[in-house]
Amino acid sequence: MTRVAHVAMWTQNIDRLAAFYTTYFGARAGDRYVNPAKGFESAFLHCDDGARIELMTTTRRTLASCTPGAERAGLAPVALAVGSEQRVDELSRRMAADGYVVVDGPRRTGDGYYESVVLDSDGTRVEVTA
Repeated sequence: MTRVAHVAMWTQNIDRLAAFYTTYFGARAGDRYVNPAKGFESAFLHCDDGARIELMTTTRRTLASCTPGAERAGLAPVALAVGSEQRVDELSRRMAADGYVVVDGPRRTGDGYYESVVLDSDGTRVEVTA
């Protein structure tokens, strides 16, 4: 059986990005892993259903910057199911009120999803789905 063990995201600021996912999606932040020899730090965020998001930063590489919300090659966007259309609506309103950009929605997509697309604190597109 194959399953996704976790997804990983590079960031310039683990604490800021962790705060977004813990505040709006109830993720729990695990202990920080630090490897000074490699200039690497990471922390796992744990979701209620067992899914995990690894947030990583480095002092050894320059991370490519992208325009917030830009569509880019690779794994994107992060899609998080919150359980109901009402919850999608509530979170979208709350994030917008807190200054986050709601790119699209809430709406029903052509393939039947009910979602809103929001930019996290690093500008990564996050699909908030029912």
